[in-house]
Amino acid sequence: MGKEYTHVMRMENIHKHFGKVVALKGVNFNIGNNEVIGLIGDNGAGKSTMVKILTGVYAPTYGNMYIRDEKVDFRQYSVKVAHRYGIETVYQERSLGEKQPLWRNFFVGRQITNRFGFINVRKEKEISQHIMLDLIGFRGAGITVDSKVKVLSGGERQGIAIGRAMHFDADLIVLDEPTVALSLKEIRKVLNFIQKIKESNRSCVYISHTISHVYEVSDRFVVIDRGEIVANIEKSEVSLQDLDEFLLKYSTEKETGA
Repeated sequence: MGKEYTHVMRMENIHKHFGKVVALKGVNFNIGNNEVIGLIGDNGAGKSTMVKILTGVYAPTYGNMYIRDEKVDFRQYSVKVAHRYGIETVYQERSLGEKQPLWRNFFVGRQITNRFGFINVRKEKEISQHIMLDLIGFRGAGITVDSKVKVLSGGERQGIAIGRAMHFDADLIVLDEPTVALSLKEIRKVLNFIQKIKESNRSCVYISHTISHVYEVSDRFVVIDRGEIVANIEKSEVSLQDLDEFLLKYSTEKETGA
């Protein structure tokens, strides 16, 4: 895939109103090629609204968005169109069919069919095997493409969802709180999967409340508060302790009105 563009995605002056509630106020946000962005903010800060505009769930009240330097027509933009642009989302509520085998989960809604319109099971299993072993380095003991989702751990499920996004040629993968309610061992798996995204020359927006996880895998940190971007910090400019102290100081000042 040729990548001659400046940014995978950029938002310019994005506003989003829900009636009288202003969710986003003049957001300017961009994601570079092969860049992992840690999107940080409290509940209600506007992270989810930003992601839903990016992924075609919402249209902004006004403002512009560009994908690979091409202006998006929000009248035509949708989740399906976002997929065609190479944007995939992995949510914290795991969107996998519990009782279905892994190979079916990889191709749900995007089945490979033969000339008679029947699902090409052999081809889907072959590709599923490639995704598991080569794209995400999946080495779960006793886990095959025929294993049911219900036997997987939380971290393994997120890995399957990330691998599916990578297979469908996503330039940009959005991870919305992928480590919620996971054990430390499972969190490590997910962080390793994020590293696989970067190694495959893709970009990622990683949303998490756990700053140490965000710091480990991100190249840049974007802090949003009450619908506005309040900080944009390169990892090279800040240590984990500095980032923690900045967020704590900002939160304290916000509460006291300083």
